Amino acid sequence: MASRIKDNIGLAPADKPLGAEYDRDFYSWLMEQARHVRDGHWDSVDRENLAEEIESLGREQFNKLESAFRVLLMHFLKWDHQASKRSRSWLLSIEAQRLEIEDVLADNPGLKPRIGEAITRAYRKARIEAAKETGLDKATFPETCGYSYDDMVSRTFS
Repeated sequence: MASRIKDNIGLAPADKPLGAEYDRDFYSWLMEQARHVRDGHWDSVDRENLAEEIESLGREQFNKLESAFRVLLMHFLKWDHQASKRSRSWLLSIEAQRLEIEDVLADNPGLKPRIGEAITRAYRKARIEAAKETGLDKATFPETCGYSYDDMVSRTFS
């Protein structure tokens, strides 16, 4: 039974003609491309669009890393600039984002050389979000990130 279900999941129906259009039916196009790759029908693979989709998957992983840094940095800024409002919730968010960063990097070690870029991009957004959440003027927060990667992953809070 499980084998029969597995065989039916994710494949375009056999009675449908191959050639699903990339722009009109993305799902069917993906299933068709997967079938071509699995069957070794390399001349049938839509190389240009498939390469773009693979690159897009890589960008998604980078964006996950950047997003985790953004949330982490926002909480660092709030912690450092609103001492009177520090909370357990902020500490737990910092802990969760550190784990997310660790997981993304463990799953994608090729992103390690791009940590600095991810931090720079994340900080620009974290600064705006910290201003929004705290009600403080954006100028309160430094224009450039003053936290090192080591600070971000190991700083202790009390």
